Amino acid sequence: MQTRIDRQQAQSDLRRTLMLDAARSVFERLGIDGASIREIAKEAGYTAGAIYSYFENKEAIYGALLAECLERLNGVVASAGDERAGPAEVLEAKASAWFGAFSTNPRDLDLGFYLMQGMRPRGLGTELNQRLNDRLHDALRPCETALRAMGLNAEDALRENTALFAHGMGLLLLQHTGRIRMFGQDATLLFDAYVIGLVERLQRSPA
Repeated sequence: MQTRIDRQQAQSDLRRTLMLDAARSVFERLGIDGASIREIAKEAGYTAGAIYSYFENKEAIYGALLAECLERLNGVVASAGDERAGPAEVLEAKASAWFGAFSTNPRDLDLGFYLMQGMRPRGLGTELNQRLNDRLHDALRPCETALRAMGLNAEDALRENTALFAHGMGLLLLQHTGRIRMFGQDATLLFDAYVIGLVERLQRSPA
């Protein structure tokens, strides 16, 4: 009996995965405004009714895709570096982890920052939107913790972490759009230089 239940669950999980993969393709092509459950169902090879048995609307599908993206991001950051290392090394490892995750997975960058065809974060609901924002912050929090360990108070650590994130996102956007080539620069090298500069500046500052 348990084997049968496990098999049914595996089949259900596979259908859900296929639906999400199809939805990602449709969102990339049409954006959330242009997408429809019917179009997602067609892409997945299912009926619209089958889609509705898993998701109440296309915004719920988008939320599920974004949640998976953020879980992957958190996993990458959690496994990066050695927690027993000094705070400067931890900061460098964790920052490089989230930057690298978005750099090597530009579709997650699109998804996480609503870059697909002018997509906007509407229709997710306040509770879901807050939960997704919290998971993004969870991925960034190890950098903030490392900054605190380097001697910054909570307010200053938050400010520096925000600046770090903003700098990284700007570079990722330049890389993603190809605009970085007009400067003849490498986004990863520029980000690494920013992090090294941040560490050196904090190490020079009096405790």
